[in-house]
Amino acid sequence: MSEQDKSQPEESPKTEEPEETTDAQAADATEGTPPAEDHEAEAVPEEPDPAIEIAALNDKLLRALADGENIRRRAKKEREDTAKYAIANFARDMLSVADNLRRALEAAPEENEASDEAAKALADGVRLTEREITSAFDRHGIERIDPMGEKFNHDFHEAMFEMPSADAEPGTVVQVFEVGYVLNQRLLRAAKVAVAKATEEPTEHEHVDTTV
Repeated sequence: MSEQDKSQPEESPKTEEPEETTDAQAADATEGTPPAEDHEAEAVPEEPDPAIEIAALNDKLLRALADGENIRRRAKKEREDTAKYAIANFARDMLSVADNLRRALEAAPEENEASDEAAKALADGVRLTEREITSAFDRHGIERIDPMGEKFNHDFHEAMFEMPSADAEPGTVVQVFEVGYVLNQRLLRAAKVAVAKATEEPTEHEHVDTTV
């Protein structure tokens, strides 16, 4: 080898650059590769059980029928109550008329009826009027409450006071100041009464022996 050849620098080996791949080539490369499998299985919705659906529909149907029956019964009861108690206010106003007729008969002395024809005719007219009112009350379900001698009932009686009585049991009505009335078993006016209570036994005073 000559000195001229030694003085020349050695050429470095050439490195090959990677070839650029185009989009078309990338698409062609991916066409042949199979897609990656999805390891997570998709959730398949369960089909509803027909028996459960039928049972639920039957339950809803029964509930709807029961609600309809309850509404029908309530409406029927409201109509009946309206028919029964529609005259309650009018009947309550008529009670004072019946009271006044009874007071007039109780105030009229019997000896005047025996000696005076006019007084007797007036008393007979008042009695007839009272019977007519009582008959009208009965036809419309209005009943009179006269609890003399009965046990006190707070649902139909109003106690004005208690009075000691040795003859009547405690809690018994011993005096009626005003009779009561009910309309088809519903209270129109409570009877005003006095109720018996037990008599208080005299207490024995403590005796102190002073003898020596």
